[in-house]
Parts: sequence; structure tokens; C-alpha cells
Amino acid sequence: MQLHPYLGFGGQAREALEFYQSCLGGTLDLMTVADSPVAAHFRPDQQTRILHGGLTSGPLILNASDMTEGVGRTHSVTLALTSDDPDHARQVFDALAQGGTVTHPLSPSFWEGMFGQLTDRYGHHWMMNVLPQPG
Repeated sequence: MQLHPYLGFGGQAREALEFYQSCLGGTLDLMTVADSPVAAHFRPDQQTRILHGGLTSGPLILNASDMTEGVGRTHSVTLALTSDDPDHARQVFDALAQGGTVTHPLSPSFWEGMFGQLTDRYGHHWMMNVLPQPG
């Protein structure tokens, strides 16, 4: 079993997934409402929205959609990334922080690794954990 985070956006899924791709790398696959088999069930103003989008970067799979209005979600979720490469982790953390708010700078932690937290420009929460490399 695998867990694939699925993020909801109110019309910004394309922009957000392209931003995440610029931060994390990988391949982006986007399906608009108009390009889907269910297009006839949606209003004309919804046809350009992302029905389903996916970003795949190595083992990371991040999904998103614009079609989440009215779902009534009230739970908070944090996306946690773990790396053993401090330089790459710094690069990804700094990229995700662009236009967002760093709530805990990526810095040494008590477990001899590094840890940081941020809220990105779309309001999603991220944690970066850099594990110490075996020496």
C-alpha cells in the first residue's frame, strides 16, 4: 500500500502543480474537465479546471484537483519530505518557500539531522527532515 497526497485547489491546481514541479522536479500529467469523459456534466466555466493532476518525481506522487469545492474538509495536513542529501533538501525547501512563509528555518536539529517547516504560497504546510548520513 502507498499513500499519495491529494491536494484541493479552487482554480489554482495547474499553477500549483507547475510550481511544485519547479521545486521538486518530475513529470506532470494534467487532465482538464474538458478533456475528460465527464465534461458534459460540468458548466462551461469549469471546463478549463483541472479534474485530476499528478506530479511524479521518483517515489514521490502528488495529486491535485480544482474540483474540491463543497467537499467540506476541515482537517489540516502537512506534507513531510525526508532526504539524506542536505544540499538538495535546502534547494527544495528554499524553492517551496518562495512566496510562502517559513515557520521554522531549515536548521540543525537535536537528532543530528536538519529540520524545517513552511507554509507555501497556496496555504499547504510542508516539513523537511534531513537525516544524518551514516558515517
